[in-house]
Amino acid sequence: MVVIRTGTISASYAWVMIAATIFRPVQWKDFFLLVGTGAVTLTGLVFVAMSLNLKVIAIDATHRNRAINTLTGLALVFMRCVLVLMGAQNHRSIGAELFVVSGISIAIFVRGYANAIKMGSRLGLSRIVGGSLVHLAEMFGAALFFFGHVAGLYIAAIAIVTNTCYMITAAWLLVMGAFEAKTTS
Repeated sequence: MVVIRTGTISASYAWVMIAATIFRPVQWKDFFLLVGTGAVTLTGLVFVAMSLNLKVIAIDATHRNRAINTLTGLALVFMRCVLVLMGAQNHRSIGAELFVVSGISIAIFVRGYANAIKMGSRLGLSRIVGGSLVHLAEMFGAALFFFGHVAGLYIAAIAIVTNTCYMITAAWLLVMGAFEAKTTS
């Protein structure tokens, strides 16, 4: 419990201190274990699917960049979960980790799609906008959590799950695109 003396701490700082003490890492352990395990398992499955279709993926800019984004995106979801599960962390360290890794993830995501579009790829703009919004929502939630608002962790967690689902759809589009390329050639 935090004891706040009036007159020595500003009201906004006191609110951050109260909100930060509400965070209980033990309550989040199972969530991050589940999401991290799912992400690393999906990463392995996508890797195997890519290996089976390597020639088709390597030749086509859409497939190649989607493969990079999917593998990297899932691996970075796993990384976020692992970092959060490290012991002896407070809301500031977790918020910073989520913010930084999500920032790396969005940079790779946007770069991959931009490269694919520049190479004449048939990728839709809706995928890059949707994926970017999910990453930005996570970064917003991570920043809120860093500054002591527990609701930020919920926003970041929802964004991480949404991002994982987004990567699953990307993996499906990759596998289907590679299959179509094999059957038409």
